[in-house]
Amino acid sequence: MRNLISAAVIAAGIALAATACSSSSSSNGSTAAPAASSATAQPSTPAAASSSMAATTIDLQSVSGIDGKILADGQGRALYLFTGDKSSTSTCTGACAATWPPVTASTMPMAGGGVSQSLLGTTKRADGTEQLTYNGHPLYYFAADTGSGMAKGQGVKAFGSDWYVVNAKGSKIDDD
Repeated sequence: MRNLISAAVIAAGIALAATACSSSSSSNGSTAAPAASSATAQPSTPAAASSSMAATTIDLQSVSGIDGKILADGQGRALYLFTGDKSSTSTCTGACAATWPPVTASTMPMAGGGVSQSLLGTTKRADGTEQLTYNGHPLYYFAADTGSGMAKGQGVKAFGSDWYVVNAKGSKIDDD
């Protein structure tokens, strides 16, 4: 099942990256990177070209099928960590970032109940945007999570490593 999900995730990422590249040409003929966009707009979905958040609150929420509460943004979208990131520097770019949009922020979000403000931080991405971190882990959305309370990316292996939702302590929730 996970191999099937992983294949679908990779295919979706390639399709999203191709769409983003083909539809984002600028007047000088160059293409914009999918994750590089305005740092002030709030996206309607995590798959939107902009994955940034204006000032918001990071909360905990329950999601069906996952033991414990997970980190979520102010719109209830699950936040993930990538085990391929061995430090606070993101290694997810290109097609990876199209499938797993980095959570970027123009201002530091506030910690909601059960979330530690001292664990919230940011890291600079290669494109110059600031990506939100929690307990040193760069945070991401999953493009297939189209609404609040979804965590379809939980435990998915894609782009060389595993993806997990994050608990209040800043650790992955591993349901295996």
